[in-house]
Amino acid sequence: MNIELRHLRYFIAVAEELHFGHAAARLNISQPPLSQQIQLLEQQVGARLLARTNRSVALTAAGKQFLADSRQILGLVDEAAARAARLHQGETGELRIGFTSSAPFIKAVSDTLSSFRQRYPDVHIQTREINTREQIAPLNEGSLDLGLMRNTPLPETLAWEVILREPLLAMIHRDHPLAARKAVSLKELAQEPFVFFDPHVGTGLYDEILGLMRRYQLIPTITQEVGEAMTIIGLVAAGLGVSILPASFHRVQLNEIRWVPIIEADAVSEMWLVWAKHHEQGTAAARFKQQLLHAAIG
Repeated sequence: MNIELRHLRYFIAVAEELHFGHAAARLNISQPPLSQQIQLLEQQVGARLLARTNRSVALTAAGKQFLADSRQILGLVDEAAARAARLHQGETGELRIGFTSSAPFIKAVSDTLSSFRQRYPDVHIQTREINTREQIAPLNEGSLDLGLMRNTPLPETLAWEVILREPLLAMIHRDHPLAARKAVSLKELAQEPFVFFDPHVGTGLYDEILGLMRRYQLIPTITQEVGEAMTIIGLVAAGLGVSILPASFHRVQLNEIRWVPIIEADAVSEMWLVWAKHHEQGTAAARFKQQLLHAAIG
């Protein structure tokens, strides 16, 4: 059996017009080839689809069934083509984004997520909160399309763009003497009980902030090690020590905490948008990346 879509279109035209001449004009072909194609179709199907006389054309019972099925088949083809086109254009599909705990606090990120969802409501955005170092493998494997992470050494297989460069701020309990200062030094912070990330968690902030202190020959006394930035904030609010986090977290306002600038000019942190070089990027991911980079510049 070698039935082509054009055969279905020819048959539908004849079945709807019930006149070979009118159907041929509608299809913009001559009548003899149309008659030949309908005969060939009937041979392929193995059933008489049209009852012909010199004066009329009518559908047989098999023809009525074949007409309904042909319309359904062509409808499915049209729907499949439309779905493929929308997916290619980035209007449907799935967008998989990994992000560190601080990423949602960045205005460019939250604004882009909101505007992208409103503009492309049929794109399913799958977000995974995952630490910087733990994003590298899924980005390379292709289970993540994009990653939002703090600056960290990356393999050559990954590309990145900076979307934010922001100051690091000291977190100090409101009753601590340093809380009243306009700015504090890293040395002063290193002398206090320090609440920080567990080194096994994999956050880029661990290496970044401790690396900053090492540049000044400082080693903080870490008395509390936790897995999440929000836990750090909570423990500082409970008076268990001081800490340092990027300014994005300043949006978390607790009465017990004071956010104090750090004197050292290089006390800064970067947020990166990262993707794999060797994976073909879908339209939805490319559009999100473009929107986020534009929002970051703006």
